[in-house]
Amino acid sequence: MGDIPWPFRSADVLASGAISERRMRRLYRQLYPGVFVPRDAQLSATERAVAAWHWSRRQGIVAGLSASALHGAKWIDGDRPAELVFDNYRTPSGLTVHQDSLLANEITEVHGTNATTPARTAFDLGRRLTLGHAVERIDALMNATGLTTPEVHAVLAGHPGVRGVVRLREVLELVDAGAESPQETRTRLLLVRSGFPKPQTQIRVLDRFGDFVARVDMGWEDAKVGVEFDGTQHWTDPRQRSRDIDRAAALTDEGWTIIRVTSELLRHRPGTIVSRVDEALQLASLRLTTAFPPKAS
Repeated sequence: MGDIPWPFRSADVLASGAISERRMRRLYRQLYPGVFVPRDAQLSATERAVAAWHWSRRQGIVAGLSASALHGAKWIDGDRPAELVFDNYRTPSGLTVHQDSLLANEITEVHGTNATTPARTAFDLGRRLTLGHAVERIDALMNATGLTTPEVHAVLAGHPGVRGVVRLREVLELVDAGAESPQETRTRLLLVRSGFPKPQTQIRVLDRFGDFVARVDMGWEDAKVGVEFDGTQHWTDPRQRSRDIDRAAALTDEGWTIIRVTSELLRHRPGTIVSRVDEALQLASLRLTTAFPPKAS
């Protein structure tokens, strides 16, 4: 079973004599018509995308979140339907087909599979998903590929009048490649929607000698106020917890105030996060005003 790269088209492997049909059907299951994967395989989003491409007889273009997965973006569920741009209305279960018009420079090859470019992928995600979800997904794509917003705007310029432009423009004002998880994106969006200035992301904190102290998820460097999302490993892993304590002490020594965010706070008590950030920024503003009072006119 391990000798046959998968996903594969049954017609191809049977014609090559690599396996008998009886053995193929015993060891593999049909994911899409004519496309097989190992019976016990738990598919990733990338594997499902490649399977969908094989179903199209390698004529379709992997798009949307499937393309994002091919480009290396994280946090994409392997159970969600694969997405293709393909001229076929008879779509099997577990696959979404888009009837889009693609320019030649919006198609690329990723590990032998044709897919939309990162810029075109972001263009599609920003138009089709809800605002918050689109920002999360494009953040992840930008983080994985180095994609920039001007590149997405360039795609937009090639498709005037396309549906979803207003939402896409709003999404592009909010995205940030510095987010390293959907939770970090949600935290940043909460802060922006609450009226705070857009925070910087992945801030490198140095001590007075120029030595590296820590990298803060997001915050305001001038005010020395940071906001960090703590995943479960920060509380369940003793070694990680010990490192966090040392790191927090080092940041405090450099004058930083860190607001810690958890899933529970973000989901059920966002107002608490907003209140803590507001208080920290107000104290920082007072501290800066005291240290550098305005000159008398």
